[in-house]
Amino acid sequence: MNSVEAARAHILGDLIAASHLMTLEQLPGTVASHAAGAGWPQVLIYLADLQQERLYLLAGNVDVGPGDADVAAELSVDGTVAGRAFQLGKVFPASASTEGQWWVPLLDGAERLGVLRVGVPGARVEADEGLNRLAGLVALLLVTKRETSDSYSRLVRRRKMRVASEMEWQLMPPRTFATDRVLISAVMEPAYQVSGDAFDYALTGESVHLSVFDAMGHDTAAGLTANLALAAARNHRRQGADLLETAEGVAEILTEQFAGSRYATSVLADLHLATGVLTWTNYGHHPPVVIRGNRTVVHLFCPPAPPMGTGLGLPGAIRRDQLEPGDRLLLYTDGITEARNPQGQEFGLNGLTDFLIRHHADGLPVPETLRRLIGHHLEYHRGRLNDDATVMLLEWHGPTAYPPTELQALMGLPPSTTPHTITSAWAQQPADNDGI
Repeated sequence: MNSVEAARAHILGDLIAASHLMTLEQLPGTVASHAAGAGWPQVLIYLADLQQERLYLLAGNVDVGPGDADVAAELSVDGTVAGRAFQLGKVFPASASTEGQWWVPLLDGAERLGVLRVGVPGARVEADEGLNRLAGLVALLLVTKRETSDSYSRLVRRRKMRVASEMEWQLMPPRTFATDRVLISAVMEPAYQVSGDAFDYALTGESVHLSVFDAMGHDTAAGLTANLALAAARNHRRQGADLLETAEGVAEILTEQFAGSRYATSVLADLHLATGVLTWTNYGHHPPVVIRGNRTVVHLFCPPAPPMGTGLGLPGAIRRDQLEPGDRLLLYTDGITEARNPQGQEFGLNGLTDFLIRHHADGLPVPETLRRLIGHHLEYHRGRLNDDATVMLLEWHGPTAYPPTELQALMGLPPSTTPHTITSAWAQQPADNDGI
């Protein structure tokens, strides 16, 4: 083993050892220094903004010299090679004019953070298996450091954010998550002005818990209502309450706090991974739909109870539906379906499901499909939404694990990733804080 091979064998451990007292601002320089000793003469970190439209250089204390004129401070996700690596989760050469430079997707588990630009002089990336491992470790370090750094939020936010939105994003779990049998991805807009929508998921043994909330109003009070509803649901769920007990507990908390003046609609659901049985309840919300075989839309129904917080005291109902392997369960709020363009036309549920079906047929990873969906939705409404729009998509593979190549395609994961390694620390306990 030569010195470069030896350095690469130790770089991951060396970076972890160096990270314990490291700040986010020190991360780029520390990574670049260790990578240079391992034969990667330049490593630059680019992070996606909140709406995943652009990639921004995390400069920190990294040395970008005068000879690095081709190093851009920001790049578009659409129409660039770096953006292509981010969208598809694949490694791409930077350009013909920058020989030995490669774009590597930056993933924490299945959550897309950005890309790395890595120098690999005289080597083809196919033979350099350490790049994806390096990117995976950098992503993990980013996630651990961003929680205590306002610099991260300032970089990935490109506009002023409302206080209600600040509360919402701090409470949301990661927007993308996967295990070897299920994947979940979600989007929420308008990112800087969202106030009353919230989504959540978590795992307990063989069950996946799902919830979507839509609080009345579009102000700070709506954000408080949604935050209280989500926190109450987590609290009851984590104490072992079933769906109806959880729902009634949320309703009681909202009624107690707001005396019937504020309420939230919601769908709460549990999916049993071993059997595909979906158990769910509806409190005044649009019911979920299932996309089956990438062509058929199955409309689910459960008698709705009144929205949570109305204080009417009417009980909810439980519905059980059997999912089939490969089914995609779609939960959403009315801001995605009922918003109208300047001509008065609704986007509609058909527009939503048609878009998802068409882009699934194109073979795009699920997170990229939802990114393009929200971009299309904003364009349809000329960039102005009068209501929060949330979409959460779950795909259940079945009682057995995904083949590795199939899961990689669905999530945009690098080829070296396996179902075992995609489950990061988030898989054990989805965080209460997305770090944005």
